[in-house]
Amino acid sequence: MSIEARPAAGRAGSTGSSTGLDDWAALLELAREEDPLLVAAGLRVRAGGELVDRYAPLLLAGRRGVVAQLGQSLDGCIATASGDSNFVTGEADREHLHRLRALVDAVVVGPGTVDSDDPQLTVRAVPGPNPVRVVLDPRSSLRDRAVLTDPATVHVRGDLARDPVAVLDLLRERGLRRLLVEGGGTTVSRWVDAGLVDRLFLTVAPLVVGRGGRRGLALPDVEPLQDCLRPPARRHLLGEDVCFELDLRAG
Repeated sequence: MSIEARPAAGRAGSTGSSTGLDDWAALLELAREEDPLLVAAGLRVRAGGELVDRYAPLLLAGRRGVVAQLGQSLDGCIATASGDSNFVTGEADREHLHRLRALVDAVVVGPGTVDSDDPQLTVRAVPGPNPVRVVLDPRSSLRDRAVLTDPATVHVRGDLARDPVAVLDLLRERGLRRLLVEGGGTTVSRWVDAGLVDRLFLTVAPLVVGRGGRRGLALPDVEPLQDCLRPPARRHLLGEDVCFELDLRAG
């Protein structure tokens, strides 16, 4: 299992105005800053910019943290019954996902995502460094996937992959402190249920998949309704989609 990574710059993509480009460059620099006072000062200087306002809470939380993301339909599906998920959400949300990748040390995905999509998990839509790619493989069954041919990919097999706390400890021991849990629904749900996710970006697209679709977030039942999780939320319009940014630490 290889831990060492050689981040490479992603290709330039859409960042809006020159101010947006400058703000994004500043965010990339602040994402690797160890001093929280310098991070806060840097964000204050650029307060009011769309990108700064969107990602400031993530950076203000410090270099240690777990953020997760899911893109789903109106009826809570992340794919059709056959596993087709290209694409549930629109281009603006995919750009947002690439920004999240650029701001973290590593991106974590489960076996279903790798088996169905063989994702690159790199930063291509915007400028920025590629994260270390972490593939969870509890059945040790994944084969012939491009992401696994990269010696920098962390391939976590067996029972360890089923334990989010153990995986988090493993990655932090190797200096991977800010993580993005990207999918699929089972993996994100497991990490949320374990209480490890600080912030969840849940994007809803104006799409109806149907009763056979593969579900996204699935947590244990709670009764009564007043005891259900209702975390503080911010909303971001991403094209036709609506992204709910949920602060699970305050919920």
